[in-house]
Amino acid sequence: MKDSVVLERISKGDEKALDYLYRKYYKMMTNIILKNNGTEQEAKDIYQDALVVFWQKVISNQLVLTSKISTYLYSVCLNLWRKELERKSKLSNEEKDGVEYLDQESEERSYIIRNCIEQLGDTCKKILMYYYFDDMSMQEIADNLGLANTETAKTKKYKCKKRLDSLIKSKYSESDFLD
Repeated sequence: MKDSVVLERISKGDEKALDYLYRKYYKMMTNIILKNNGTEQEAKDIYQDALVVFWQKVISNQLVLTSKISTYLYSVCLNLWRKELERKSKLSNEEKDGVEYLDQESEERSYIIRNCIEQLGDTCKKILMYYYFDDMSMQEIADNLGLANTETAKTKKYKCKKRLDSLIKSKYSESDFLD
């Protein structure tokens, strides 16, 4: 089932579409938590919470989807899991170790990059999101954007990446990435 069909069905209150998403992405989403020191039960809970967030956003017409549903759910799961880890850390009064600092640093980098991508034009934004966050091939990108061929898509991606690099360098310093 295509993402657009799933969104339409969910917006009309079709819970079977939500069940479809649950089954389709269950393994992918729970593996995120399991690979980051979560238990099977925590993984299930986080994924269910992510689906509730998704459902509520769709029903209330607050969802602005600029990527695949799977990418959106992945981000929500990661954010919910990070919040849960922070909550656990506060409860146990344990200091964060180096690995968690790396995760936080990676999250900050991702935030900076996503923020700059949002400032690019619509075509560049779509190309970079499709390529880096949705793992689409150049052929899929060309097809989705109605470009002549994969070479055109590659050229546009290259130019967009250069614009993104320039934008990041103009707004942020190296220390923004190293703190």
